[in-house]
Amino acid sequence: MSADTLSDLLRAVRLRGALFFYVEGTDPWVAETPRSQEILPAILPGVDHMLEFHVVARGSCWAGLAGEPPVALDEGDVVMFPQGDHHVVSSAPGLRGNGDRSFFFAPKPPQLPFSISLSQEGAATARLDGGGERTATVVCGFLGFDARPFNPLLASMPRVLRLPGLAREGRSWIGGFIRSAVEESNRKQPGGEAVLERMSEMLFVEALRTYAATLPPDAGGWLAGMRDSAVGHALSLIHQQPAEPWTLERLAEAVALSRSAFHERFVHFLGQPPMQYLTRWRMQVAAGWLRDSDAKVIEIALQVGYENETAFSRAFRRAVGESPAAWRRARRRRPTPPRSRRT
Repeated sequence: MSADTLSDLLRAVRLRGALFFYVEGTDPWVAETPRSQEILPAILPGVDHMLEFHVVARGSCWAGLAGEPPVALDEGDVVMFPQGDHHVVSSAPGLRGNGDRSFFFAPKPPQLPFSISLSQEGAATARLDGGGERTATVVCGFLGFDARPFNPLLASMPRVLRLPGLAREGRSWIGGFIRSAVEESNRKQPGGEAVLERMSEMLFVEALRTYAATLPPDAGGWLAGMRDSAVGHALSLIHQQPAEPWTLERLAEAVALSRSAFHERFVHFLGQPPMQYLTRWRMQVAAGWLRDSDAKVIEIALQVGYENETAFSRAFRRAVGESPAAWRRARRRRPTPPRSRRT
């Protein structure tokens, strides 16, 4: 198993890219996106949680939560709304759209990605000119992942995540990605949609790395905990070996801290004791196997550290609110055998 805990988490919560497009606006223009839960069935049906990101490829604009002061974005800036909040992107602060959600539920074009143009009148499939002189190109996309049974990353992210210059030309591969996004939108080559979905996921990972690197030393949350030498090591052990009979003492010994010091440090970053985190992570891993495999419940129970089906089912129901069998029936996917984890 890989010791890359972030990759392990993103696989477990099924990170995936979705609808991808870019906006060309001539001021005044405004794009207003409702809460992700209101449009999620149209974009990523069956997914628990969805966030939207925007990358300024050319020009400048403003972005912020609906009804709150926006932040200014320049060329190369990236902004994300990790909690899926209702938000506005516009050519100037204070503009609001018409709140029309029909665009997101309209039939998709034959091939994605596609380009739309925006004016103050709202989203349309034809170019709308606000009559001004300034133009902007904003690359937009959605990302989805599981929120249940357990996604510690979601709770550690802010409502608005602004990353200045992340996509600036010459700074990283993301500048080239943005050029490719616009080209793919215009050329519509075979496989373009899949390519951009994967690149969107890569953009999200790069954003997480950048955000984690800027967190102050005393910050809490999963990303901050991953950076900490002791807590990060403990997280790696838990993720790599969920079936191991971990105890507080064993984990503390593994990270070379006393029992009390390790407990206090883990709670500071993760907001919960290590044993509670272990149980929740086991439930997330088990939920994936229930959804994606034909393995018997007892087989999955053994894979995540339970000696019998009764104890596992009791823990699963306590964490998720329904039995393993009910979870499987509601979220059934194509059958694949569970991967065993080596200790």
